[in-house]
Formats: sequence, structure tokens, C-alpha cells
Amino acid sequence: MNNIYIYNGEFNALLNLLAYFFQNKIKPSNIKKEGYLGNLFDYVINLNLDNKDLTSQFINYFGKYNMHQIYYVFLSNEDNKELIIYYYLLNFFKYRENLVKMRNLKCVNETLRICKKVGNEAHRFKGFVRFKELKNKILYATISPDNDILEIISVHFKKRLKNEYWLIKDEKRKIISVYDKKDFYILKEDELNIKDLILSDSEKDMERLWKTFYDTVGIKERTNERCRMNFMPKKYWHNILEVSGEIEKSC
Repeated sequence: MNNIYIYNGEFNALLNLLAYFFQNKIKPSNIKKEGYLGNLFDYVINLNLDNKDLTSQFINYFGKYNMHQIYYVFLSNEDNKELIIYYYLLNFFKYRENLVKMRNLKCVNETLRICKKVGNEAHRFKGFVRFKELKNKILYATISPDNDILEIISVHFKKRLKNEYWLIKDEKRKIISVYDKKDFYILKEDELNIKDLILSDSEKDMERLWKTFYDTVGIKERTNERCRMNFMPKKYWHNILEVSGEIEKSC
């Protein structure tokens, strides 16, 4: 029988669950978000733990570097990412600061691989995000990343566009980052009504100009589709103005 532990999908809730495991020396078969149905051989356990903010305690014990690593794993779309985090921190008790050097451990290799993947996607999206100016002068953009990188890129745009009001919507996860010139807040889509968005007149003109410029500077004889898709994967094109109309083209 597999003991599958359930949490609500929030990072702090996962930390509470991990602390419970370590304190009671419990070895879970797996950890899943709410909604997991399991199979015939799963024993699903949903604990009612006190939701304490354990972030600072975890940072003090495991260190900022390790907490950064596991947070990036948490933001990934990897299966069994919670179990990878569990084993990574469990091995910290044995290897301490030398843990990151233990590349022979699967949990360490997986953690480093996933962190690199999430970091690379977040870095790409700093250049892929295309803001549009709305009638009320708020900047608005949509993204559809593989991993939950909205918070990471929001930190970037908080510095890059610090004097603007902006919204970034993650279409896959139905969440929106809202910036008010002071800080950003990540909300669920149903907490914010953004159904009727109207572009400003200047934005419509700017989009036409930008698309014309992009089409004009390209040299057809030097087109390299494979190279372009290496730098700008096709799965992101529908959110990128200059190539959104080319989605139907064959690779």
C-alpha cells in the first residue's frame, strides 16, 4: 500500500508537511496536490496541519541556496516534484553543505536539472513578454509558460517597468500578476475582472508599425526556421505579436 500525502498546492503548505515528516520520521510514498484521486494501491492521507509560516525557519536551517533550489523545483511542471524536494532536504541532514556536490544522488541531479530548466524558461520570458497598452494606460501581457514562472518574471518587470501599472496573465494557470507601482500581487483570474480589455488607439498603431518593421527587416533568403525556433520556441508564438500569425506554418 502506497501512502500518498495530500497538500493544497501552496509552497508554505508543502513546507508544513515536510516539517511534519522530518519530525515524525515519516517516509511518504508520494506527495500530491489536492484533487489527486489515486489508484487501487494508494492510501490517500490528508492531514489537517496548522498552516505556519515556516519559510524563515527553513532558510535558517537549510540555507538560502538550498531553499532557492527547492523553490524552483516547486515552480516546475515536473511529476513527483514534491518527492524530489523531500529527498533533497532529507539528504541535507546527512551531507549538510556538501549536499550539492553529491551528484551521485538522484535527488541532487534532478534538483539541479529542474532548477536549470525553470531558470532558463524564466530568462527567456524576460524577452518574450509582449505588453499592450490598454485604454486606461495599464500595460497588459499574456504568457503560457511550461513552468510556474510568473513570480520570477514579475520580480524582473517590477524593476524594468517600475513606473508603470501592469498586468501579466498566465493563461495556463489562470493567475495574474498585478503591479501598482510599488509591488506586485499574484491573484487568481476569478479575483480580477479583465474580460473586457480595450486597447488604446496608440497601441493599435504601434502594433501595426512593429509588425511592419519586423516583416520588413527580415531577409527571406537568409531565413532559418530551425535556428529561430531554437531561440524562440514555437509553443510560445501565440503570445508574441510579431510571429503570432505564423503559427499555422509548418516547421
